[in-house]
Amino acid sequence: MAFGCATQAQQGPMVDIGNRHGNLRQAQENIVQAWHLVSNAQEMNDSRLGGHAANAKRLLEQANDELRLAADVANENERR
Repeated sequence: MAFGCATQAQQGPMVDIGNRHGNLRQAQENIVQAWHLVSNAQEMNDSRLGGHAANAKRLLEQANDELRLAADVANENERR
């Protein structure tokens, strides 16, 4: 299981919210795009960004997870 988590972290966040929650999905798409742009910046700067880019990527991953949780809660509330 730890391997799967490490693999996902290296690949970055992904869009997994459906169109039912359009605003959350769009926010998630923006997070994924931002994560990839930061990765590109790391490559272009030979990872000499003082660890700040890596921290930003971790925060983007956390934000992505929170959006997924928000969509899950919305889905649960709709079922009630």
